[in-house]
Amino acid sequence: MESILRLVIVLGGSALVALAAVRAADVVARQADARRPETPLWGLLRRCRTPLFVVLFTTLLGWTFRATKWEPLDDHADTVSHLLVLCLIGGGAWLAVRVAAAVVESSYARYAGRSRDVARVRRVRTQVTLIMRVVSVAVGVIAAAVALVTFPAFRTVGTSLLASAGIIGIVAGVAAQSTLGNLFAGFQIAFGDMVRIGDTVVVDGEWGTVEEITLTFLTVRTWDERRVTLPVSYFTSRPFENWSRGGAEMTGSVFLYCDHSVPVARMRARLREFLETCPTWDRRAWDLAITDTSPTCVTVRAIVTAKDADDLWTTRVAVREELVDWLVREHPGALPRIVTDRADDTPRHDLAWRLPDKE
Repeated sequence: MESILRLVIVLGGSALVALAAVRAADVVARQADARRPETPLWGLLRRCRTPLFVVLFTTLLGWTFRATKWEPLDDHADTVSHLLVLCLIGGGAWLAVRVAAAVVESSYARYAGRSRDVARVRRVRTQVTLIMRVVSVAVGVIAAAVALVTFPAFRTVGTSLLASAGIIGIVAGVAAQSTLGNLFAGFQIAFGDMVRIGDTVVVDGEWGTVEEITLTFLTVRTWDERRVTLPVSYFTSRPFENWSRGGAEMTGSVFLYCDHSVPVARMRARLREFLETCPTWDRRAWDLAITDTSPTCVTVRAIVTAKDADDLWTTRVAVREELVDWLVREHPGALPRIVTDRADDTPRHDLAWRLPDKE
């Protein structure tokens, strides 16, 4: 009974001491964040409370669990000690990733707050995202290697593994050629500034916004909320459209097929009048002209501009709807038609031209 009481005291005491230390660190970070709100580092470091508690609690248990004098623990002291070491390695890796993420995100937030270049901010964001993934993978690999070394069996075969590492590396490189290609393509995208998070791209006939970039794949969110996932090697081996390169401003066109009698001048004036009330038009440029003709109709092209791809789509749709509605209301004779009857001698009053008289 006394041993169980000691065990409860050791577990409870270790937990309370670790919790008090974490609480004190959290209070210090909160006060520092309140004194310097322009630096988000202290606020981000508060997310390290859980891994810090795991590290402190495991360390305290490693020092005090033998003091319980509990027979089951004494019989398996080496096993318990090994488990605590593994927990400490895992908690340390978790804490290291959280601290690194806080430092990197804080640096990015300060840079984004000072910079007015949106394209450069997106580029840095993409690089920061990939750097954090590399750091997380590296810390995980190192932690796993350190954990394996704690096992005597793995320590014994370590020399033979190092001796055969060259052959294993060659075999692994050949077997994972596609994966390694995507890995290097991810670095090329991140530091070559080919595509960034937030860019508007067109791939396989689908246009959308780059939502996520990892070391192996890239996710594009389309206009209808679908997610298109592509390997990053796609963007290094195939051509694609990046509408955000060189600025987000875009020019789009709206095509209408009308009868030859369409009043182009009035239609142009109506377009100008409508654009003045269109909130998504950026007022950079506009135009309307007949760009093609055929025996049955003419092609009217309206050109509009917008500050980005989303606004351009909205502007084009609004212009198309407005011009069609205006033609239906004001000039129905200018709508395209299919002639299925013989022409008569009576000229149409709603046409700007006359049919030739029969002899």
